[in-house]
Amino acid sequence: MVRKPTKSNVKADAKAVSTRKPNMREAILAAAEELFSTYGFNAVSVRDIAQAAGANPGSVTYHFKTKDGLLLEIYRRHCGPMNRRRSELLAAARRVRDLQDRLEAIVRAYVLPAFTSGSDLAGGGTRFTRLRAIMSAEGNEVVRKIIAQTFDDTSHAFIDAIHESLPHIPRTDLVWRGHFLLGALYYTLVTPERVSRLSRGSADGTDAGHAIEELVRATVAALQAPPLDPAISALRKAPGFAPGRALT
Repeated sequence: MVRKPTKSNVKADAKAVSTRKPNMREAILAAAEELFSTYGFNAVSVRDIAQAAGANPGSVTYHFKTKDGLLLEIYRRHCGPMNRRRSELLAAARRVRDLQDRLEAIVRAYVLPAFTSGSDLAGGGTRFTRLRAIMSAEGNEVVRKIIAQTFDDTSHAFIDAIHESLPHIPRTDLVWRGHFLLGALYYTLVTPERVSRLSRGSADGTDAGHAIEELVRATVAALQAPPLDPAISALRKAPGFAPGRALT
């Protein structure tokens, strides 16, 4: 959950995490990631980031030009390794002959790197996942462009590979279903305790291996669902549509 982004909160956290490090560029990146993942992009200023890093605002602009450039670098350093790993796994998955096994391998190739990154830079662990979720929810145009620049090529490659395994499903339907996968992936990574709580302790939400398999199985089933009937879709868009009578 995002903390209320009041200026006093941001200033207090910036002061609390302020540490001067030998590598000022890395200190600025770490401070920005921490503040962005807590308050979002819009509420954090260059001055806040500089204070948290033990730097002056000029150091931020020297290394990254703008706050936008700083966020882009955070995405690049985390997602470059993750996207490369996804591409490697996808290439191997596309060589699987059995279509059912191939589809499962493709989905696993997408999901696995997000879980196995831990706290390193290949995906960023929980903090960067939280940052990604907050950035996606903010609706900032600059953020949207950075996300598109970072992920769209890889996303198109996965959608195309899934479509090759499910040629009878319209690509547009698969785009929707892949969109739902991304939402499930965010939520699973950021709030694993919810699984433990709602299962009354019979499931461990922090068990990454089990989470991966559950997510792969659920996604494969969703991808294989029959395509939406165009006639029903048109009926639902018609004036006076009543959901309770639509299919009677």
